[in-house]
Amino acid sequence: MIFQVGLVCKWTNDSQRVLLEHFDTIYNSPSHIYHSALPLSPSSSWLQRYYSAELPHVLKAVKGLPVEWGACSYTVLLNSQPETLSYHNSTIAVGCENKDIIILNAITGSQTGVLSGHSEGVGFLTFSSNGTLLVSASWGGRVKLWDIQTGGVIKTLYTGSVRSVSISADCTRIASRPGNGTIQLWDIQSGKCYHTIQQQNYMTFICFSPIDPQYLLSTSNEKVWQWDTNGHQIKPPFDGSYVSFSSDGTQLASWYKGVATIRNSGSGAVVAELQVTDKPVGHHCFSPDCKLVAGTVNNTAYVWEITTSGPHLVGALVGHTGPIDSCVFSSSSSLITISYGDKSIKVWKIGAPLTDPDVVDSESTLAPIQHIALQAKDNITMTSDSDGVVKIWDISTGICKASYQTPAKGTVPRDIQLIDGRLICVWYINGNIHMWDTEGGELWKAKNVSRYKVREIRILGDRSGIVCLDCSSVQTYFIQTGELMGEVEPSESSTFWESPVVDGSRVWAYGYSLGYQGWDFGISGPSPIQLHNIPPHKLHPIEWCFVVGYCSVQN
Repeated sequence: MIFQVGLVCKWTNDSQRVLLEHFDTIYNSPSHIYHSALPLSPSSSWLQRYYSAELPHVLKAVKGLPVEWGACSYTVLLNSQPETLSYHNSTIAVGCENKDIIILNAITGSQTGVLSGHSEGVGFLTFSSNGTLLVSASWGGRVKLWDIQTGGVIKTLYTGSVRSVSISADCTRIASRPGNGTIQLWDIQSGKCYHTIQQQNYMTFICFSPIDPQYLLSTSNEKVWQWDTNGHQIKPPFDGSYVSFSSDGTQLASWYKGVATIRNSGSGAVVAELQVTDKPVGHHCFSPDCKLVAGTVNNTAYVWEITTSGPHLVGALVGHTGPIDSCVFSSSSSLITISYGDKSIKVWKIGAPLTDPDVVDSESTLAPIQHIALQAKDNITMTSDSDGVVKIWDISTGICKASYQTPAKGTVPRDIQLIDGRLICVWYINGNIHMWDTEGGELWKAKNVSRYKVREIRILGDRSGIVCLDCSSVQTYFIQTGELMGEVEPSESSTFWESPVVDGSRVWAYGYSLGYQGWDFGISGPSPIQLHNIPPHKLHPIEWCFVVGYCSVQN
């Protein structure tokens, strides 16, 4: 029974992660659960192993898979750069440069709505404490209060270019910070600014306490200032360039010169100090249970546990390719981040492996693959890399059946086929075509085959010869002797740009000015026979697969 319960839990976890990471793809094309979602699951996942055993004839990824599920649960790519982020009760709101506010389901990452109405990019967002209201501010000087249920605008406040915005815990006031170094306090009911807090130093950030509607913080000149809603400074300032409250309002975190200081919001007593980095922290937040604090530096989000006697770093979440612009906890074990630079939202699972497997290059020492050839009827595929190593792979298992070192190191183009149990490899270098096989080594070399750079080489479909394509001609050579079989030279105004299409002894190539031209090199005579039909792949559409990455022997 214990074993069965453990298996069910693992199956449930694997299923959830597969759906989360590939939700949009599966939603738009359900068959991709078999062709991309399951094959790209971690090698240790139960679903990946079971799937491989049940569907042996589907293309598999044989190298580059993460061993375990990474810290990144899923990634959402946006059409516009995200600038700000807020979260409440499974709903993510993202303010974007294109003036829209995108609403996402935090569980699946799917888009559930778009709020439009700003005339400029939305730089600041915050949900009310009960989640029914959303306050947004644009660079153009408009603050809007939204009904999150209907998507309608309740109020629009006209102010200067806004740099920060916050809403009080009782949903009666909005604080905005224009670009003139003041704090404007607005009455939501009347929509009027009832007080302006003047401050000489340039302000950068404001926020209300989540429990006390009369308590407001601002940052200015690397100091944190504390105010009541009548504009009175209520406590002495302390060091900090950014500040945030815990969800229960009892603690606040301030960041100053690479050090995070956790304070009791009532007494101001220091609870903990965390050494982050010598670089400035961009944004930070508390987890809902107030046990974790997250802070961002460039493209990394750091997470600390702060409740023990010795606060410590839980993890560094790496995966964004651009700086992280905002972060917020959606639960005590989940962090959401956005990046303007890579136009993405990532949801992280705290406590999982610390890096996003999508960006880990664990096989950087392997030589890049330069050519892949598929022989589906023999259930094999063949690869050749830049070191001249040719490998034969079993399609059903993904296991390397054989590996050969050829003399073709660093050469392109080339082609590979398994003919009568012998691996035949052909390549071009320094004006010569080389033919090599696993039994006799180099069979022959055709010298000075072209005065132009050879673009492609292919083995004919009937295995009678080699077709060579350069910028001015198509040539074929007998596979046994290397002697010229036939040659076609179109007009000088025509240049072949695209790869040849081979079907038996027939060859097509695409000329820049002539389109597709075809010839049959298998007919005896002084010259090939001109074909007047189009290539087979134009008559019979097929699904092309592009294999990216590395291959290796799987134990």
